[in-house]
Amino acid sequence: MDDRFADEVVIKRLLGESETWAFVGLGEDPERTAYQQARLLQARGKKIIPVHPSATSVLGERVYASLAEVPGKIDVVGVYRRTEFAGQVVDEAIAADAGAVWLPLGVIDETAARRALDAGLDVVMDRCPGVEWALRRGA
Repeated sequence: MDDRFADEVVIKRLLGESETWAFVGLGEDPERTAYQQARLLQARGKKIIPVHPSATSVLGERVYASLAEVPGKIDVVGVYRRTEFAGQVVDEAIAADAGAVWLPLGVIDETAARRALDAGLDVVMDRCPGVEWALRRGA
């Protein structure tokens, strides 16, 4: 995997300076990774926006069916979908004028990641926000 997708400076900036994270694939199941990561970032002061086609409320937040429906600025889009759907979510993040995309552990699509970089978005891929937070914050 290209080292540009695990840039320490980008990871630190996204964890420290971003305010709004849209989690695509975040549903109501607390056993899912997306739920656990969203809850962790929410507990650390981030605004969480769940994006899921069938949920209505997750972690006390209104759910949107797609990124296109989310009002306001999105700093980071967490791509909590299987790899085969990652490219579509990345394209939606580009269209939504998000600042970055974060593809968690095991979600690897270098072609989509390059499209995001070419569009001016920061990209983190194959990294866990919770682990990266702990490594940088001592949490």
